[in-house]
Amino acid sequence: GLLLPAVQNARESARRTQCLNNMRQIGLALQNFQSIADKFPLGGTYAVGTTSNDSYSIQARLLPFLEQGNLYSEINFNVAPSSQLDVIKQRIPTYLCPSEVQDTARDQGSGKVTYPLNYAVNLGTWFLFDPVTGEGANGAIAINKKLPGAAISDGTSTTIGFAEVKAYQPYVRNTANPTTLNAPPPADAADVVSLASSGSFRGPIGHTEWTDSPSHQSAFTFVLTPNTKTIFNSGGVDYDIDLLTQVEGSHASKPSYGAITSRSYHSGIGSNVLMMDGSTRPITSSINLALWRALGSRNGHEPIGGDF
Repeated sequence: GLLLPAVQNARESARRTQCLNNMRQIGLALQNFQSIADKFPLGGTYAVGTTSNDSYSIQARLLPFLEQGNLYSEINFNVAPSSQLDVIKQRIPTYLCPSEVQDTARDQGSGKVTYPLNYAVNLGTWFLFDPVTGEGANGAIAINKKLPGAAISDGTSTTIGFAEVKAYQPYVRNTANPTTLNAPPPADAADVVSLASSGSFRGPIGHTEWTDSPSHQSAFTFVLTPNTKTIFNSGGVDYDIDLLTQVEGSHASKPSYGAITSRSYHSGIGSNVLMMDGSTRPITSSINLALWRALGSRNGHEPIGGDF
């Protein structure tokens, strides 16, 4: 009985270390991609002024730099991931945290099986995509555009590229509002729930398709600090949700916004994160919201205190 807590702590410490090692591998993959292409990979592609199919995620585009070149060679990036069943069902160990409690494939029926992930890309603070112009947001990685290193003018050491998320995350999509650009981010979780009340509750299927670029599958945002609970009731059951106001590519003119929170199973921290310079570190759940959002923008020129 006396030894059990010590053993459990040692195991969790090992899992946290492995989680950080996974993120370091993703960081190396980003740097190697950038050194060859002189730009960072894009976070997805969507047609302008019309609806379009899902596209492949940044996680798929990094495969050759994660010793997954054979799988990468099977991908046809000109068609939707859902048409390549042998690709989307693959488990990618580097994309899975050892503390994930649902490290299992998702069977969607009709032969479509997908696999979850635990490391999501920073696509922006709140606004994500404008289908009218094709422009993405202020995150470390952009939609429809490969960013050069100089585009991260806040500095790669103070801009988060990836953070932890939980697999099988409940989420709500396609809300009535906002419908225009420049909508301010929700002030807190209650505001997120208010917006979600007009949307479609999709249940625990977020972050279950590592190949898909829509934000509820492969990305996260900085509306709320890590592990902030956003309790939404559906059918008499409370769920801790994410929100994607409009799935990218699903509307010809309505912009997409997201409150997609970083979450972690590691006790005692908020979330492990990967900075764009390749370094990794834990971030506490109690981090100041303004600082958290500053770390999420690539070009906001916000001051970052030395104690960070």
